[in-house]
Amino acid sequence: MMTITQPASTLSLKEWAVAVKALGEGKQIITVRKGGLYEETREFVLERDTFYLYPTYEHQKPEMIKPEYHADLQATQAEWSPDQQTVTIRYFAHITDDVELLDEGKLRALNPYHIWTDNFADVRLHWKKTKPLHILFARVYRLHQPFTLPIAEAYKGCKSWHHLLEEVPPSDFSPVLTDEAYQAKRAEILNILQ
Repeated sequence: MMTITQPASTLSLKEWAVAVKALGEGKQIITVRKGGLYEETREFVLERDTFYLYPTYEHQKPEMIKPEYHADLQATQAEWSPDQQTVTIRYFAHITDDVELLDEGKLRALNPYHIWTDNFADVRLHWKKTKPLHILFARVYRLHQPFTLPIAEAYKGCKSWHHLLEEVPPSDFSPVLTDEAYQAKRAEILNILQ
């Protein structure tokens, strides 16, 4: 078994705060990416397999989240204001699998394993139709000492990745799911994608 350490790099993946919450609470182990509007390559590239999760709040839309997760969405909105000056990093992720997907039927079959509506998933799949959707399997770890940092201009915009402008101090951490729980969910989802 691989030994996981806190990321040595300051690289972070931007994701809706409600999705970071779901990943951080073990409610889902996958996230889907196709690239931000301003990616240098115009498509998603997994830059590293271990990175911090940077929660974003601006573009979260209730209609893109299943109703049973609206309370989680409201909880993230309650901790945010438009003039917010800081953001807190609570988690990092280690990607165990990056599966490319163009099959709408398989995407539909993933519905029980994530917080998003079918409409959200469809929009992601059909944007840049010839490019595959990346299904990232994220083994997520909770920092015992969350790190709060100022929101820099460099963090804004529709990009998947950015480097934090400050080093995240060393912290103890623990997986949000046991090895057994993670591997069981991973196996179920990989079986759908084969």
